[in-house]
Amino acid sequence: MFLSTGQPIVDGSIRAPAVAGIFYPRDALELRAAVRSYVASANADAPPAKAIIAPHAAYIYSGATAGSAFASLAALRGRITRVVLMGPAHRVAFEGLAVPRAEAFATPLGLVRVDRRAVDALLELPRVFASDRAHAEEHSLEVELPFVQVVLGDVAVLPIAVGAASDAEAARALELVWGGPETCVIVSSDLSHYYPYAAAQRRDRATAQAVERLAPEEIGEEDACGRIGVRALLRQARAHGLHATTLDLRSSGDTAGTRDRVVGYGAFSFA
Repeated sequence: MFLSTGQPIVDGSIRAPAVAGIFYPRDALELRAAVRSYVASANADAPPAKAIIAPHAAYIYSGATAGSAFASLAALRGRITRVVLMGPAHRVAFEGLAVPRAEAFATPLGLVRVDRRAVDALLELPRVFASDRAHAEEHSLEVELPFVQVVLGDVAVLPIAVGAASDAEAARALELVWGGPETCVIVSSDLSHYYPYAAAQRRDRATAQAVERLAPEEIGEEDACGRIGVRALLRQARAHGLHATTLDLRSSGDTAGTRDRVVGYGAFSFA
């Protein structure tokens, strides 16, 4: 099996794309053009970010919002060499945090190498374990990778899938790999799910205000599907003296869905 770039997918060492052609284009040229368009049309001007929160729905729904988040990283291309990527597990139930055994993740744009040294460091923590099964079909991390490839180029990634874990456990993992200016952190999360449009707007605005206040205790179970990673990042941002900015806030009712039951999307930067 080969990627559109001609690179072979080797079973066991490379995690193959699970949602290419479903959540985002399978064709490499179409995918690159779509990501560039989303980033170029970003409606926010933010300083270069140490960390961002970006949504993980199909691009037709949340690609523009994700573009707003990744636009805040564009000026750091060439300076960032590692991306810590944390997102919620949707497909496999497990306790703790899962890192991959794979050496690289594949997208239609090519291979993204996994930072194995950082993986090994995280495995020293309790409740962190290696599992390709936890990552095999997980979209919350995969959909961020084409944005990483287009915006940041050739960087290593540290994918962390979050299962049943505490904020403190996730924050401890982030702290261990926080690094310096060579590292950025991306937390993958959508916001509220399946509320009517106006109710979702109110709830998501309240969540955005909690993010800007760096108040993890104000983000509840129905406010964000990646709430554990979000709350962990807010704790880390507070500890490292970062400030949060809301870059974009919309829902599927603003993009490609109906307004009776919507999913919320937010883009946030931390600098």
